[in-house]
Amino acid sequence: MKNYVSIGLLGLGTVGSGVVQLIKNHQEDLIHQVGCEVRVKSILVRDVEKDRDIQIGQTYLTTDANEVLQDPEIDIVVEVIGGVEEAREHIIQALEAKKHVVTANKDLIALHGPELQKKAIENNCDLFFEASVAGGVPILRGLSEGLSSDRIQKLMGIVNGTTNYILTKMDEDGLSYETALKEAQDLGFAEADPTADVEGLDAARKMAILARLAFHTNVELEDVEVSGISNVSVEDLNYGQKLGLKMKLIGHAHIDNQQLEVSVQPTFLAKSHPLAAVKNEYNAVYVNGEAVGETMFYGPGAGSLPTATAVMADVVAVVKNMRLGVNGKSVVAPRFERVLKTPDQRFGKHYFRLHLQDEVGAFSKITSLFNELDISFEQILQTPLSKDELAEIIIVTHRVSMESSQKALMELRDLPVVKEVISHYSVEGDVKK
Repeated sequence: MKNYVSIGLLGLGTVGSGVVQLIKNHQEDLIHQVGCEVRVKSILVRDVEKDRDIQIGQTYLTTDANEVLQDPEIDIVVEVIGGVEEAREHIIQALEAKKHVVTANKDLIALHGPELQKKAIENNCDLFFEASVAGGVPILRGLSEGLSSDRIQKLMGIVNGTTNYILTKMDEDGLSYETALKEAQDLGFAEADPTADVEGLDAARKMAILARLAFHTNVELEDVEVSGISNVSVEDLNYGQKLGLKMKLIGHAHIDNQQLEVSVQPTFLAKSHPLAAVKNEYNAVYVNGEAVGETMFYGPGAGSLPTATAVMADVVAVVKNMRLGVNGKSVVAPRFERVLKTPDQRFGKHYFRLHLQDEVGAFSKITSLFNELDISFEQILQTPLSKDELAEIIIVTHRVSMESSQKALMELRDLPVVKEVISHYSVEGDVKK
């Protein structure tokens, strides 16, 4: 084996620049880890003439992907250009050229991960994607290696820093959703078009990847039920505080008897829950295993150097495999057929906020409806409203099936004494009285 490893980099944006910086500044550490020098030989960019803050030395810049993908001297291709179709074509081409691939592309892995892993196996190549979920938090390797002997039963994750920042500012500073979003955009935590983040799509892609690894089955992106935070109000967060609850956008994956559920939705957490303390742009994934019990991975979910650190961890793993001659051997094929739970098999607590006619017997009609559906109350708040002779009722239920909660929601909206169902959210954890 030659005494160095050559990397071809696809993209020199935020993450790509971080990768170059780490290789340059941590070369002695890398040599110690893998036993040889690691070099960036060439980088695919959109514009060769663009002024850049980072010094790339003798590294060759090109606008022609083939000069990276077909270069026989390049051992590892690192893809950080983003997008789906172009990145997919580049990765397939790299694998067919017998090059190992490291990517930070969550969209691509969520949509085409199984296909690309199959292609990697066919070509005896590694395909690693630690940086695709939770930035610098080593959750994927934690699941696939650290917890590989356990049976994972449940994952809950704050896997989108933008929404966590917004909800933190709404909860702690009383900012409206619109103001908190604007602040996140000004600080660079949110894109100009924040739809993928605030509507839960980004988190859904990450949860599909996590569920595949945790449950050893081919979870598809369309299996993830998704709702975002754009309709969350400060009023609900204030009521949550009174009830001992914190709102987070939670990715949830749970398996029972090889039947699974995967979702992303705004969720009230008991303040005692480990995820309730995760603030601002930070990510965390809570894992419950049959043997290990409860554990949590926490850290920065984005940023140049945190994400580049995850990329370089994969590069180090590839080089170690090269030296051992075991590239392409680490992928574990799905073990179980994907079977999704039906609504009557999914259980949880629920938060309802209602406006009722402020009249005698109104609340008893609500109670009767819930009793008929065998739904009991864990907490109740009632606040008279000064306008229109209405009362505001907040109910937190005990655990019920999703089927029952959906039926309750539908029947509440048809009940004459109910002026409006303002909001409905899932609740996780036990509130300490």
